[in-house]
Amino acid sequence: MHKRPRTVGIIGLGYGRAHLEGFRAAGCDVVAVCQRNETAVKAVADQYGIAGAYTRWEDLVAKAKPDIVAIATPPALHLPILKAAMESGAHVLCEKPLAMNRAEALEMLAVAKRTGRAAITGFNWRYPVATREFRARVDAGALGRVFHVNARWMSGGWATESAAATWRMDRSIAGHGALGDMGVHLVDMIRWLFGDFRRVQCQSGIAYPTRNAPSGAAPDAEDHATVLAELANGAQVSFTTSRVAHGLAEHSLEAYGTNGALSFRVARSGTDWQVGELQAAAAGGMYAPVKLASDGANDPDRNATVGKATIAPMVREFLDAIEQGRAPSPSLEDGMKAQAVLDAALESARSGRRVDVEASA
Repeated sequence: MHKRPRTVGIIGLGYGRAHLEGFRAAGCDVVAVCQRNETAVKAVADQYGIAGAYTRWEDLVAKAKPDIVAIATPPALHLPILKAAMESGAHVLCEKPLAMNRAEALEMLAVAKRTGRAAITGFNWRYPVATREFRARVDAGALGRVFHVNARWMSGGWATESAAATWRMDRSIAGHGALGDMGVHLVDMIRWLFGDFRRVQCQSGIAYPTRNAPSGAAPDAEDHATVLAELANGAQVSFTTSRVAHGLAEHSLEAYGTNGALSFRVARSGTDWQVGELQAAAAGGMYAPVKLASDGANDPDRNATVGKATIAPMVREFLDAIEQGRAPSPSLEDGMKAQAVLDAALESARSGRRVDVEASA
């Protein structure tokens, strides 16, 4: 057994703030944080009493030497940071999408194998109470053979043309747009619940083509996309993701099979929103709500809520896997297979045709 709390360095303090809360809630010692803006990184370090504050990720890896490095940067940096962290001896939690493309994701898998370090992909939305209960009921046979799955991930973060530009609009940094930022969670949950994707067809769009990305160029990463897919088991899937949806901040998934139906929804408003909502229907019946217990993670700070409710349990799984010498879940391979679906969707949107998913390592 590991005798002391695992030390952690967090690179990227946008969504990385939720990671900070999650690692601390899981009993880890966050010893270093990194952000390019010196004032911002020092403010976070001071707020949380963290000794190491860095503006270069290379310095955090080399000087802080944490047991675990959490990568919460734009995807263009995921591969080089993971490689440096693992070669320094650290285990890695990498945010999604795992890489810029499947080829990079495969290289990350090779680095992990060569160095013998453990890695987990940041699919933290497997962990809300409603989602876990959904999975338990699927495993218990509540759906039987699945016919079709419908899902969506909707946000209005960039719904207005005047919204500030972001690196997420630049494909050379983000790899993918709304599909990589939000839709990849749907891809992972569908894989986790029902199995691998076989082929996809995708349509996507950019809401405001005249809005500049931070580089000054026109945005080239999709703001919204709709995917039709077939799973390896024959089930049909449709899902939509959008970051330009006025009036919504939620994700949901429903599935229908021989034995009944299940539906969950996580809306980002109200008390205990992070628990989610679950409905179930037996064969021949109608949907009825399922009562769920609170996880006690509701906090006025959204980052704290997400961290405690969804990242902390993922970190606990990661810590257990490291101690037991096994692959954690969601694994680096899960990230690679989700990446393969994103790549197929991008190719489909470009070509207008249905594209097979190349998911094997």
